[in-house]
Amino acid sequence: MMNRILRGMAGFFVLLSLLLAVYMNKNWLWFTAFVGANLLQSAFTDWCPAMWILGKLGVKP
Repeated sequence: MMNRILRGMAGFFVLLSLLLAVYMNKNWLWFTAFVGANLLQSAFTDWCPAMWILGKLGVKP
């Protein structure tokens, strides 16, 4: 369940930041880059801050 929520959150944040970059300010692309970098580092380290937060909220892996 946690992996599904995590993928949904990542997709939502990427799409939201792209929409904000198109309609508001291009600096929102930095947030897109942050999400991508976080996904990349979690692939190598097997640690993700969002998974830690979801775990504290009681979401089961």
